[in-house]
Amino acid sequence: MAIHISNMNDLEKALQPVMKGLVNQLAEEVYETLNYFLNDYYVGWTPSSYRRTQDFLYSAVKTEAKMVGNKCVASVYIDTDSMDNYVNATGYQVATWANSGYHGGLSVSHKPHVWDDTMDNTINNGNLLKSAVAYLKSKGFSVRV
Repeated sequence: MAIHISNMNDLEKALQPVMKGLVNQLAEEVYETLNYFLNDYYVGWTPSSYRRTQDFLYSAVKTEAKMVGNKCVASVYIDTDSMDNYVNATGYQVATWANSGYHGGLSVSHKPHVWDDTMDNTINNGNLLKSAVAYLKSKGFSVRV
């Protein structure tokens, strides 16, 4: 079905569903990757000096895409405020340790740097850009990179 576009408002309305779909897909990729590294963080390590709460394991949050002004945005983040069961550490401290190769404040060389590894495996390596291009092409857009 053809869409009649006679002004910028019409164009904006026509593009919003495509942009929301694109942003939701990209947010899902980041969310899945973050959860992969959160799970990897918990594998192969059994703490002997503290009780594991698993709050960090389930701390990833993804929001649905929405229009904010003329931008389409979604968020993927670690909800450090939800991590309130730790003894002698805040949720923010636990997340910081996990991004520095520490587990429970202890140096553990085989653990991922949860957030940095997520960024390296989505944004920094170009995967999100490739996904965005593929999505736009699937919607009929001509895209050159």
